[in-house]
Parts: sequence; C-alpha cells; structure tokens
Amino acid sequence: MERRGWKNTVTYVGLLGAAFVVAVAGSWKFGRQLDSNAYDFMFRLYEPPPWRAEAVVLAIDEATLNACGGMPRIRGPLAGSLKLVAAAGPKAVAVDVILAARSEDPRVDAALADAFRRTPNLVLASELLPGGWENPIPEFARRAAARGHVYAKPDDDGIARSIPLEKAFGHRRLWALSLEAYRLSRGAEIVESPSGLQVGARWIPIPRVPAGWRHNRERDDSRFMRVRFAPRDPDTGADAIPRIGIEQLIEHAELARAFTGKVVFVGLTAVTELHDRLPTPVAPAMPTSGIEINASAFETIARGLFIVDSSEAWVLLFSLALLAGAGASFRYLPGWWAYLGALAVLAAAHLTPYFFFIHGRVFSFVTPASVAWFGSLTAAAYYQLVVRRKWHIEQAARTRYQQAMQFVTHEMRTPLSAIQGSSELISRYPLTEEKRKQVAEVIHSESKRLARMVEVFLNVERLSAGQMELKRETIPLGAMMATCVERARPLADRKHIGLTLAPVADGLQLTGDRELMEYACYNLLSNAIKYSPQRTEVTVSGWQDQAHLCIAVQDQGIGMDQKEVKQIFQKFYRTRKAEESGEAGSGIGLSIVKQIVEQHSGAIEVSSQPGAGSCFTLVLPAAAPVAASSITERDS
Repeated sequence: MERRGWKNTVTYVGLLGAAFVVAVAGSWKFGRQLDSNAYDFMFRLYEPPPWRAEAVVLAIDEATLNACGGMPRIRGPLAGSLKLVAAAGPKAVAVDVILAARSEDPRVDAALADAFRRTPNLVLASELLPGGWENPIPEFARRAAARGHVYAKPDDDGIARSIPLEKAFGHRRLWALSLEAYRLSRGAEIVESPSGLQVGARWIPIPRVPAGWRHNRERDDSRFMRVRFAPRDPDTGADAIPRIGIEQLIEHAELARAFTGKVVFVGLTAVTELHDRLPTPVAPAMPTSGIEINASAFETIARGLFIVDSSEAWVLLFSLALLAGAGASFRYLPGWWAYLGALAVLAAAHLTPYFFFIHGRVFSFVTPASVAWFGSLTAAAYYQLVVRRKWHIEQAARTRYQQAMQFVTHEMRTPLSAIQGSSELISRYPLTEEKRKQVAEVIHSESKRLARMVEVFLNVERLSAGQMELKRETIPLGAMMATCVERARPLADRKHIGLTLAPVADGLQLTGDRELMEYACYNLLSNAIKYSPQRTEVTVSGWQDQAHLCIAVQDQGIGMDQKEVKQIFQKFYRTRKAEESGEAGSGIGLSIVKQIVEQHSGAIEVSSQPGAGSCFTLVLPAAAPVAASSITERDS
C-alpha cells in the first residue's frame, strides 16, 4: 500500500509538472499581447496620487498652424514665442521640431537662432532616419546645450508604452529628449551603469538589456523606460501637464508666467497631424502627440514614478508556488475545501500583477494565470479520478463482503443442515452404537466439506484482491480429472445420468493450485449433472492443444442462448431455465470458477444451445513439473 501511495504521488507530481511546462510555454509563445492588454487595463484602473506637473507644453496646435500657414512657416512664430518663454525664466526648454534644413528666408532662421541663444538649457531634437541622424543646421545646433533623440516606436499592437532612453547609430549615441531636459534642469551629468542611470540625486532603475528580449524592438542595448502617463483631470478632462498654444501665447504675452521655473516642451499637438500621434495605455482610442509623450517621460523621471519589469525568474517562482498551492489543495483538503483552495490560488494569480503594478513593477499576468488554471484543472481532474477510484475500491470491498455473506447463506446451507440434523438425532433419540458412529461420520464429513468450501472461497477472494499467491505445484491432468469424476459420480447415479471420463494421454500436467483446480473442475461437473435431465450423458475429456491443456465438460442439459452465455459468469446470475428447474443454487459457482482459471493464466470457453446442452472448456497453460510451494500471503 505504501508503494502504491508513493507511485500515485509521483504520477500526481508528474502531471502537475507537465501542466506547468505547457502553461509556461504557451504563455511565452502566445501571451505577450495578453500581458500588454492586462498592463493597459491596470494602467487605466489605477489612479496614482495627483501631482503638480513640472513640465509645460508649448503647443503647435491647430490655431497656430492656421495663423502661420502650416508647418513650413512655423519658425517665425516659434522664434517669437521662445523669446517670451526665455524672458519668463524656465529651467530648460526642449524643442521637438526637426530643423535640419534652412528656410527660404535667412532672416527667419536668424531670428530663430537668436531666440535659441536667449533660451536657457536648450535641447534640440535629432531624428534617426535609416541613413543616420538628421541634426539641426549648424546655426541652430551651436545655440543648443544638448541634443536629444525623439525616437518613439509603438509595440506590435500600435500602442506606445515606453521610450528608449538612449539611441545609437554607428558610433553616435543620443539620450532621449526628455532625459536631456531633466539633466539640464538639474545641472547634473548622466552617470551610466549596466543596471541604471544616475542623474544628480535621481536613480533611474532602467538596465541595459537586449531590447528584443522583452519589447520586441529592432535594436539591442536600448534602455526602454515605461512612461507613467499623467492622468487627466476627472472633473474637467484637462491634461495633467498644462498646454499653451504658440498663437495663444503671442496674442496673450502675460501667459508666459506659466513657464517660470518649469521645463518647457515645444512640439506639434495638432490633431490633424496624425503622423506625430500615437495611442497610449491611458487613452488608446485618443492618440497622444509625441511632444506630450516626451513631457510625460520627463514627469516620470522627475517624480521617480518608474514602472520596472519584474524578473522572469520571480515570475516562474511565483507560478511554481501557485502550482504547489493548487496541487496541495486537492491533495490534502477534503471536498469543497479543495475547490475553495483552488479559487484562492486563481485569485492570487489574477490579483498579484495589479498589486505589483501599484507598487511600480510589471509582473506578468498571463504566465501565473495560465499556470494557476492549468494546474488547478489538472489537480481537480486527478482528484476526481482518484476519489472515484477509491470509491470503486470501497464499493468492490463492500460488494465482496456482501457476496461472502450470501455465499455463506446459500452454498453452506446444505452441509450446515446435515450437521444440524445429525446432531439433533444424537441429542434427542437413543441410537445404537453403530447408528451413532454413522451419524458422527456424517457430521465429520460435512464439517470437513464446510471447511473446504470456506477455505476455497476465501482463497479465491484473496487471489482476486491480490493478497496472496497461488501454490505452484505439478498437477497430473488425468489424476485430477479422475478424482473429480469419482466425487461427482454419486450425484450422477441418483439422477441415472451416465458420467463418462474420456481417456487422457499420459504425461499431461499443469502447474498451479490443485485444490482450487479440483474445485473448478468439480463445479462444472456438478452443474452439468444438476441441470441435465435423467438418463442423459455427461462426458469429461482432456487433451493438449499446442502449449495449452484443455478440460471439457459436455452435457445434454437445458442449454442456454447466447445472451445468457455472456452473463453466466456474473455473480449470483442464474438463467431463467435454471430458476424454473427447481434445482437449488446461488449463481456464484461459475464466477468462482472463472476467477480460479484466470488466476492460473487461463480462460474458460462456453458453447451452448437451448435444449441441446452445453460444453464448458477450461483452457490452461501446460507446464513442465516444478517444485511445489505453499500458498503464502503477501504483506499488506
């Protein structure tokens, strides 16, 4: 039993392990988009504490474009607005306008260059093209304190969730526009390490990792920082980062006060310019302009609101813990408590990513959820199978007990009646010495018969339950059949039935338990005699067929149809004609015969026709003589 329990445990653990591998492999292959969707959902669900923005957007909006005649003529209004901004005393100004070509009017470029000269801590944008960096013209570049890239590429589903803090082409590397604006606003330098960046007092925990490993980017060695997009005002719907249009500022110069002590981001926000707008987690249906994404990235750094990816190792360890929890629930908790334990595991799998998110970490949603579901379903299925199997075992044990009791009441009735009647004669009537000896002999023989019946039945039941082994002794076929025929002859004589033993070839023998085999053979003979009319014949024959020995009992009795033949080995089944014959019987004998034959690696064949008799043939393996050994019970 202990060995069986250990084997069940190994099977259970193996199934859970297979469920873990399937769930993890499936989540890695198909779960990336689901993880992204879960991230976006948590982003919209969680409302961070409100903060006062340090960034302000100087917007090239629809009104500005309409006033100046479009983007080709934006340099004049840009120069005028920057002079007003510079006079207000901002901490830094980042311009997300590509100025790689000169305008048709040199005076406009000169005015813009002069505005750049007056602007403190100016950061100009460079754009990465397939052929390399597109930089501002020298007149503008000389006025800038730094240049930053404005590279932004959304994930595979088109949503921008992060920006690269660095971008390189060849030997030239640029930091992000937002990072340079933060550095200049703090008057600090960027100190880099493999695990992050140090900018003044701010530690940015963004390690350099191969971008394709997690973000499916096209280049390696980019530090991708998830942007904490500022939530909109729930009452007014206004952006958390203030925005003032260039045309609006020119018309109302007093608005320049809003830029004092701020970091200003200048760029295109016009809805009509779709090429510079991307969906974000906070508003996937309302694309956000690139300059606003850069401003949100700056706020992420300034506030230290970083969202860092958790290690895959921690995800796997947590998933293993969930699997262990599901497995333990169905292994040790009874009934509905096991399912409640599985529900707790599923709840932990679904809620843990959100708990990590509100604490600034991205924890995979799909992998733990897949493991929890696969593990719980596997454990529940195995639990159901094991419980059902135990139930069947208990039912089988209960059935065997009931059958044993029925066997006692039916099969043992005759010897018990004989013993009871004989003992009553001795006790109630004066008997001669000779008569007393005869009665005592009946009691002795019937008690021995009863003991043999009990022993045979118990041995068959123990063999069926796997609790004992067969005796392994050599049994001469002819002698065994002759013994059974002689025991059955008085029964045949009382009904005037001829009982014939066909000659058996010398040397035929089988290996097994002689007492059980004699019981099986005698049972077939007694049944043949019992259900045959008077003055008919019962023939017993034995022969060898290649590697098997055959014992056949042929009668001329009532016979059976094929439907009845299929059921006669069921315990307590009796055919309709057997019931009508008036012969006593319990229907258990043939089931015991079948068990005995099967324990000897044999089979029993039946051919029968109603009114024409039946032939029962035992087919058993022939074997050379071996040393006899007693039946020994296994340790249980």
